[in-house]
Amino acid sequence: MLNNQGRPTGVDNVTSSSAVNGAALLPSEPLIFEIGTKEKSGVDLPALDQNVGSKLGKFARKSDIDLPALTEPQAMRHYVRISRLNYSIDAGFYPLGSCTMKHNPRLNEKMARLPGIADIHPLQPQSTVQGAIELMEELAHWLMELTGTKAVSMTPKAGAHGEMCGMMAIKAAHEANGQSHRNIVLVPESAHGTNPATAAFLGYKVKPIKAREDGTVDVQAVKDALDENVAGIMLTNPNTCGLFEPDVIEIADAVHEAGAYFYCDGANFNAIMGVIRPGDLGIDAMHINLHKTFSTPHGGGGPGAGPVVLSDALAPFAPLPYAKRDGDKLTLVENKGEGSDHLGRLSAFHGQMGMYVRALTYMLSHGVDGLGRAARDAVLNANYLKAKLSDLYNAPYGDQPCMHEVLFDDSTLKGTGVSTLDLAKAMIDEGYHPMTMYFPLVVHGAMLIEPTESESLHTLDQFIGTMRELMEDAKAGNVERFTNAPMKAPMRRLDETRAARSPILKWEAPTQQKAAE
Repeated sequence: MLNNQGRPTGVDNVTSSSAVNGAALLPSEPLIFEIGTKEKSGVDLPALDQNVGSKLGKFARKSDIDLPALTEPQAMRHYVRISRLNYSIDAGFYPLGSCTMKHNPRLNEKMARLPGIADIHPLQPQSTVQGAIELMEELAHWLMELTGTKAVSMTPKAGAHGEMCGMMAIKAAHEANGQSHRNIVLVPESAHGTNPATAAFLGYKVKPIKAREDGTVDVQAVKDALDENVAGIMLTNPNTCGLFEPDVIEIADAVHEAGAYFYCDGANFNAIMGVIRPGDLGIDAMHINLHKTFSTPHGGGGPGAGPVVLSDALAPFAPLPYAKRDGDKLTLVENKGEGSDHLGRLSAFHGQMGMYVRALTYMLSHGVDGLGRAARDAVLNANYLKAKLSDLYNAPYGDQPCMHEVLFDDSTLKGTGVSTLDLAKAMIDEGYHPMTMYFPLVVHGAMLIEPTESESLHTLDQFIGTMRELMEDAKAGNVERFTNAPMKAPMRRLDETRAARSPILKWEAPTQQKAAE
């Protein structure tokens, strides 16, 4: 039988947009414990000699290992099916705001797997890894040139780790200058949530700075908050509303005049790389997410890399290790010299080598002019989405161009019975990963969309068409489409609050009730 759309009955669960977008809506996959059985073994092992003493001593297992047994094809198919349930940038458009989910060029992956790169060990003698150290030095040079700074720490593993590195350098600088009483950090309300968390983790008191009606930081509010107890400001630029801070130089000057330092959150560097050097704006420290800006793998908890660039004032406090050149010989300085102000180590080794290779490959492939073009294209794509959707979705700061991401609120959903969450869930049925929801907090019902530079006009137009159709349907009163969504995904709508507060972290076999006698 065919339905009224000409599709065979029973396979009408993939809409046209999801089919074109390449995000298949698959059936759910059971847990591996539900497929296998503990009563059998998937491999043949020789019987143990019970007379041989165990080297584990009291740590030897006394109970069954309780692992499910599967054949190799069963195990392989299970994990492949699970992997297909994940939404990925290779499967479709990933419009998460403030996350820069761009395409990862396969050339980068090929370079990261080269012999002499993929098979080296951080404990090898430095004389045997001169090429790897030179690669780190070259990448560090690019990062300093792109940001207009004097030093860089390559060690931090991601953005939040980089924030801690930069703020530790600020704290060390104040202590070295006899200013250890400075215990306040200013954080704009539109900042990334890790900013106040990092400051608090290092023992600082966090003082919020209100935004102006146009979504940017109020310079006068910063000046009014500055005093002899302020250690610094943590400001994101471009900010989380998708806007460039027009008064950033005046803010930096005021912060420095008060004896404090300027930490810039570089999570949104993809919007300005190769166009603006943050060092020229007056920043003292900034982390750069290699796993966002320079297209290395992103998501799933890693791997990541968040090098931190430092100004002249903070360069002496950079953590170890760092590359030092003596003629043709390169050395990683791994120990503090006498009288050195270096922070010491932030982690056991030197950082994420695979991320370094991918990022440098991306830089060398594009060149400085190409990186600038990528940033401009990211801004162009975001403004294109804004221009095509602003008649149906309200852009609270719509009277000015956005940068790399466009921000909408939920005001046009009022009276429809549909919320931002409902609309995001309906996007799943259309084959799209939802945009960032309810962030930044300064905008009610926020919808933050970042298209990146790697999406084509065709992809953007397809996404725009879906977003317009969803809003029009919400306004037409088709509430159930949204409140019941997702209806075509492997899992239906979950009680996310309960899942977060009462997670079940261990699978247990269901108990079988005995029949009544």
